[in-house]
Amino acid sequence: MTFKKLSDHYFVSPQITMDDIPAIVDAGFVTVICNRPDDEVPVSLQASMIRQVTEDAGLNFEALPVTHQTMTPEIIARQWALADTSSGPVLAYCASGTRCSVIWALGAATNQIPIRMILDKTRQAGYNLDNLHKTLVAAAKYAK
Repeated sequence: MTFKKLSDHYFVSPQITMDDIPAIVDAGFVTVICNRPDDEVPVSLQASMIRQVTEDAGLNFEALPVTHQTMTPEIIARQWALADTSSGPVLAYCASGTRCSVIWALGAATNQIPIRMILDKTRQAGYNLDNLHKTLVAAAKYAK
């Protein structure tokens, strides 16, 4: 299981399974956010199944399924708030970690984190979001 760090308290990963929960607990995560819609995965990987095992392990779980087409300002703000108010590190997952990185990047831009820093952090984690530069600038301006 690989967790990719975007900030001190926000990490992303590809799809997790129930078998990954012990490693997630051992890594010190306290909140898990699912950004993957259930219609993309088999029943065994749907949010309700992952939620049960995650919560049984003592972690918080939030399902915020999105596609690039349904990624709204409300979802972005909700995910940012979940990470910001979590009592410890947050792990967000989707198919590859890209959507979770995009949500974080947009949230960071609206919270006035410098765009270059956002793009550097995502690139260091293996997610090149340079194509979102104009969108991040617009999000930062919109939030002012």
